[in-house]
Amino acid sequence: MLQFTHKLRVRYADTDRMGYVYYGNYATYFEVARVEMLRNLGISYRDLEDSGVMLPVLEYQTKFFNPAYYDENITIKVEVRELPSVRITFHYKAYNEKGKQLNTAYTTLVFVDVKTGKPTKPPEDLISKFKPYF
Repeated sequence: MLQFTHKLRVRYADTDRMGYVYYGNYATYFEVARVEMLRNLGISYRDLEDSGVMLPVLEYQTKFFNPAYYDENITIKVEVRELPSVRITFHYKAYNEKGKQLNTAYTTLVFVDVKTGKPTKPPEDLISKFKPYF
């Protein structure tokens, strides 16, 4: 299993009138954590796309427990629990700076060939970077 932790600070623009992080912003937070996890492995979304492979989201689900507020530091823990195949699923848990869990979520993405628009196997260099964790 591959695990990664990313921290970010809640911006004022991310909050709603109640002062909570607007629920839709968590998808962006999770995307940032996911991209940074891949970058940490030496995988660039840009390089992946330039090589002809896209990763559209197939499924996104989240469950909320507690709100996050403006100027809080959020910790997002990301896990990939299975070696990627045509799909890759990222599991997330977000915590506030006091360690209280804010939510849990997952996204499933599909490797798609840009030319054909059809699902494809992930590039071998991507798989080789994931294999040591499984």
